[in-house]
Order: sequence, then C-alpha cells, then structure tokens
Amino acid sequence: MMLPLAVTDPAGLARVEKLFRAMWSVKRTVQRDARARVDAYWAAFREREQHGAKAVRQRLGLSREALERCAYRHLEASGHLKHHASKALAMHMADEVWNGVQRHLFPDVTGRRFGKPKTGRWHGFTRIPGRARSHTTERKWETFRLVGSLHGHAMAYTGGGRRPVQQPRRMPAPKAPSGTVPTGKATASGKPGTRKATWWDHTGPLAVVFAGGPDSGRGDPVLPVRIPQRPGQWARVEHFLSNPGRWHKVDLVRRRKASAPGGWVYEAHLMVLGPGYTAPAVHRMREQAAALDRIGGVDGNVSNLSVVSFPAGLGAADGEPQSTEITLSPQEQARLEREAKKRRGRARALERSRRTTNTAQYGLSRKQARRAERRVAKGLEPRAVSVPGGACAARVDGVPKQAFRRDRLSVGYRELCARQAEAAASAAEHRRHRARTLARQIIAAHGPVLVVEDCDIRTWYRLWGKRLSRTTPGLLIAALDRECTAAGGRLLRASTWSTALSQHCLCGERVSKLLRDREHTCPACGLTGKRDMVSAALAAFVRFRDVDDPTTAYLDTTTSRRAQIIFSEGLEEALRESTTPCRNTSRGAGRVAVPRQRRGTSAPRTAGRRRRATPDEPPQGDHAGAPGLRPGRDPQLTPVNCGSSLRLSR
Repeated sequence: MMLPLAVTDPAGLARVEKLFRAMWSVKRTVQRDARARVDAYWAAFREREQHGAKAVRQRLGLSREALERCAYRHLEASGHLKHHASKALAMHMADEVWNGVQRHLFPDVTGRRFGKPKTGRWHGFTRIPGRARSHTTERKWETFRLVGSLHGHAMAYTGGGRRPVQQPRRMPAPKAPSGTVPTGKATASGKPGTRKATWWDHTGPLAVVFAGGPDSGRGDPVLPVRIPQRPGQWARVEHFLSNPGRWHKVDLVRRRKASAPGGWVYEAHLMVLGPGYTAPAVHRMREQAAALDRIGGVDGNVSNLSVVSFPAGLGAADGEPQSTEITLSPQEQARLEREAKKRRGRARALERSRRTTNTAQYGLSRKQARRAERRVAKGLEPRAVSVPGGACAARVDGVPKQAFRRDRLSVGYRELCARQAEAAASAAEHRRHRARTLARQIIAAHGPVLVVEDCDIRTWYRLWGKRLSRTTPGLLIAALDRECTAAGGRLLRASTWSTALSQHCLCGERVSKLLRDREHTCPACGLTGKRDMVSAALAAFVRFRDVDDPTTAYLDTTTSRRAQIIFSEGLEEALRESTTPCRNTSRGAGRVAVPRQRRGTSAPRTAGRRRRATPDEPPQGDHAGAPGLRPGRDPQLTPVNCGSSLRLSR
C-alpha cells in the first residue's frame, strides 16, 4: 500500500532530500566498483581457464558480502554521509546492486544473461529499500518503521469519531512518547518494573520513523503519514492498516511532481503479509462469474476486442450465444486526441528549450538562413537567433559533435520533463484501470473459461504501434487473464498455426480472407458476420491435448457445427453486433490501419472444395470435422465439456 508522506516542514523536507542524496552517492559508488570488477572478470579469461571462474570472482570481490563491505568502506571514508545514512541502508543498497551483477554473471533457466550493470542517473534513483520486520522476535530494530495505529489516527483526525477522516493540509509530526511504561514484571525488591517509553509504545497518528545515521545528533526523522480519505477507501485502509502484526516492510520512495516543493513527493510503500484488497462488489461479481456454465473465445485485434460465448452444454434451454465488441467510444477518442495534442505541445516546448540553451550545437533553418541573407543584402545588422531551427552540428559521417546527454538543461526544461512524466503516468494508470474494468465486465457476461489465440503482440507494434497505443489489446488480454484466474477459471492460449480461426467457418469450411477483409461470408453454409466475431466464436470450440501447450490446440468443427445448427438465429445476431452492453462505436469497429490490397481475378480458394451441410442439415460423417484433427479418431483423447471448465478424459 502506498502511503503519502505529508512532509511540509522545510527542515524535515531537507532531511529527506539529504537522505536520498546520501544513498544515491553510496549506490553510484558501489555500481561503479561493481562494473569495474565485472570488466576485470571478463578480461581475465586465461585465469578463469586455469583456476576456475569461482576463484576469479573471489579474488575480485564479486559476491554479495564483498559488495556490502565495499559500501561500508565508502560510508566510513566519506564522513559526511554518516550524518544522514546508516550501515543498514548501505547494506540493502549493496544487495540491490549485487542482484543486477548476479543476473549478468549467471544465466537464468533459459540460458540468458543480462547486460553489464550500469551507473544510473540521479533522476532515476527513486527507492530506498528498508529492512523487513522480524515476526519471531518482538520489537526488533527496523530501518523504516511504521508506528502508531489506525484507531489512533482516526481519533486524531475525526474529532473523536464524530465525523469522517479529515486530515489537514499541513500535518504535524507526532512527538515521541515520554515517561515510563510498566513492563509487567516485578523488580528484585518486589516493586512493579518500568521502562522508558519508546516509539514502540506510540498509539497515536500513523508516522514513519527512520533511525538516523550513527553520527546524527538531531534525532530520528519522523514523517507523518496521510491515509486515503476519498469515499469508498476506508475498507481498503482497514484491510492494510488495521492489523500491525502483518506489517512486514517499508520502503521510502520518491516520485517526480513539478508542483511540489523541490520537484519531488515522497511516499512510504508498505508491504503486508497477506492477500491484497478486493472490493465486496468484485467478490460477488467473481462468484457469479464462476457459477456461469459457459465457454467462450476471445479475438484480439488492432482496433477492437471481440468475445463470443456459448452455454457449455450447447442446449437451447441453457441460454443464447452472447457477444461483446470492445472499441474506443467517441468520448475516449476525443480524450486521446486532446492528450496527444498536449503531448506534442510539450515535446515542441522541450525541443525549443534545449535549442535555446545550447544555441552553439544547432544551425539555422532554411527560413532563418534566407532571412539572414536578405538582411545582409539590404545592409542591415544581423539579428541574433534565440531558437535555431536547423540540424544539429555533426561530423562528416553524421554523428553529432556533442552528445545530447552533454547538453545544458535549464530549470524550466526539467520542470517540463516532470510534467510530461506525470501526464504519462496518469495515462498509463487510466489504461490499466480501463483494462481491469473491461475484463471484469467480460467475465461477468461470458464466464471465466475463455480461449484466445497465442499471438505475440510485440510484432504488431512494428506496423500499428500508434493505433495499438490507443486501444492496448495486450493490456486487455493480460487483465482478462488475471480476472479469469481470480474467478476460478483460466484463459487458454491456442496456436494460430494449428487452428487458423480467421480462415475457417463454424461449419468447418475454410474461408480464406485477406487482412483488409473484415466481413466473413461462407460460400458453403451462407453464414455472414464480422470476421473478429466469427474468430472469437470458433475459439470457444478449440480443444487441447495439453492445456499448457498452445501448439496442441485443434479446432473441434463437429461441436461448432452442432452449435451453428442449434443457435442458428441467435448466432447470426451475435455475430453481427454485440448482444451485451459495452463501449462500442461504429466508427472504430472493424477498422485496421493497413494499406489496401488489390484482390486478384482468380477464383477463391474455397472453390471446388467438398460441399458442407447447410444450417438445416445435421453434420454427416467426416464432413463435419477438420481434416487431420477430427475428434474421435484417437480413442485415447476425447474432448469433454465439464461445467465451466474444459478437461480431457482418457
């Protein structure tokens, strides 16, 4: 849980900033040492052949303990860093650096190694790890400790519980407990034992306490915590903060915010030993979705996401086919266009600021050069150009004479970068929230047992990256996978090579289509509908020899043909348009950003194939099955529909 820190006092804010600067110095130094040792390790190839790689690593100090001792030495030799940081924080930071070195030295299970550890940048340093709490030893020392209680916080900022939580804008830091506390034991003389009160005895408002450096004489920094107080957030706050025994670890995190003092806001990320919070409404929705006896398929596209589901028993009395098509609504398109316009404006402002600050690195544009020539021809004095619009000064081979990272950056440039980062983070959070909401709507209508084609969406970005960044089909499918698992089902992935859903019909006929053909028309049975809807309907009848291996998927055309006969009218309606409420618009449905292709004059590929049964005729013999992978050919593998899940009986 992210707990914002209400650090408004200039003195407290300065202490937090110095803490981050001190830890950044430690991390940067350890990263540089680790990179030098890694370079020496790879250069000593002869020594590795003679004495072994382990002996070379021990000599160079490429181990967790060696990097921790390196961090200790730098902290002790610096002098001033000990006033802000502690050896425990230096140890945790060295452990983080070692994790990157370890991924580079030792390959993972796939045999892949990561690149060499790099020295990060100041603006990329955002987290200080804390020490985990001991759940076996009572009151063991912690680096960052969350003190107080939720009840004490509510009593302090609700007027004794007479009104909701109303935290002020400037929250004072709670004071350390004073006096003595009874220990519950008797002394040698028989009197009740007492001890000095510490932060362990604080039961007031919540705060994060950091045990400062060993040479710090200003006491422990106390950072007040601001809990979420929006409507509907109290149940979530109680889930995380009501039981202090489950608090495990606190990390100190900073986030860029241009409007905040210093350009940063600080948060405490609390890790709790327990399940995450789920709203009661989401619990009820998942329980209802788990009770749905349906099977469905999903077809992800560049511009939309189509879902079609059928009753698992394929009985007319069990229900009707349902379909959902998710596209961008006109309101969402208008919002995305506004955000894109603002993003382009910020990018132009950043470029102008960079050129203004580094005028010597850029030349004049053609328009500016012609203007200067006209002034010279008229005998006028040359006018200084504050924003040169030409190309960057480069060598003969086109390489810039000065790298971009060497350019001077103004304060306004950094503030604008922070605002751009805030806008990007807000847009990313909006996309994640939209994906979660739509995934829950899908499983509530179609059940948690779905099948989707196993596609690598990363390759789509090479052709339609701009469009995909607006619709985010990969994010929707990932959210749908999580929601299916949470509801007790599963999102199965089928290989496109063995199924070819977009090139088949429910009757089993192969109907070849180009990428720009968005309508499905079967010459054998006469079924018409949207191409994506038909593919999603076919995905519901994909069977697996091994559900964990997408390449074992095959299309059960016998069952799909049976469903086509049973749900003839309802299926036609479901394949034409959505039958469940969704965010839909006719402008965005079925559109793909690909160039038009000319259709050849030759006959279609389906011409001359065997005739399939019409929707009024039952399937007969082998005509209802897909060639090569027909159910019933292998008596040891028979697909069975069991409730809301798919299994294979042997």
